[in-house]
Amino acid sequence: MSAPAKPPDGENPDVPPGERPKQPGFSNLAGVAAFAVMGTTIATCIGVGVVVGLGVDSWLSTSPWGLFFGIVLGTVAAVVSVVKLVRRFL
Repeated sequence: MSAPAKPPDGENPDVPPGERPKQPGFSNLAGVAAFAVMGTTIATCIGVGVVVGLGVDSWLSTSPWGLFFGIVLGTVAAVVSVVKLVRRFL
């Protein structure tokens, strides 16, 4: 009996012809990018809420109530945005 034929160099016998083999380390890049977008969205929403709240406090001299409501509204906006992102990936 002879040994089974060895595939030519650079070819993977587990991948059907015409398909590209998966590259290690890049198979979950879409999931990593989705989490990065979620984190950026949360930080941006809360940051904008804080800045707007501080602006309202400065404009109306209502410290710390503008900041408090800015943080609350920023957090609500962050939750709504993340829920929309999660629904898109489900």
